[in-house]
Amino acid sequence: MSLSRTLRRAALYGMILGSAFALGGCSFSPVYSGTLAAQPSFALAYAKPNSRLEQIVYQELALRLGSSESQSAPLATVAVVPMFSDTMLSQTANPNKPAEVTVSVTLTITPRDGSGAVARTYTRRATASYTRNDQVLADRTAQEEAMERAAKAAAESLRLAVLAGHSR
Repeated sequence: MSLSRTLRRAALYGMILGSAFALGGCSFSPVYSGTLAAQPSFALAYAKPNSRLEQIVYQELALRLGSSESQSAPLATVAVVPMFSDTMLSQTANPNKPAEVTVSVTLTITPRDGSGAVARTYTRRATASYTRNDQVLADRTAQEEAMERAAKAAAESLRLAVLAGHSR
């Protein structure tokens, strides 16, 4: 009885030690921290924003991926399309009405160094919810805030897509 208990214990310790050695050989590259986040390897030139939502996306990308004023830096252009919908989940007498906004962002990175490389295009979509209550100013403010949240979320998703596309 004690021999089987000792054997089980030894096998368990062996598996734990073996898996620790196996995982010790792996290397992971974090996306949200580490050298890639601290010192972005992209120096993109950004087009002029045409709207507040485009400005938010450009600012988020420039903060995370870096920016450049060089004439040969790849040019990043953004197209933002907001879409609105009422969710109207119930027909109650509640004065608060749930709604949501979806922001679709298309990022095109065009090389300008004369190498003839193909432009890369990434499209991401993000949704944010808000509540309407039939007060015009409050409804408008809630909608604008939801659009900005969705634009920031889409910009973060675009950043990850650019990093993934660059690592291939």
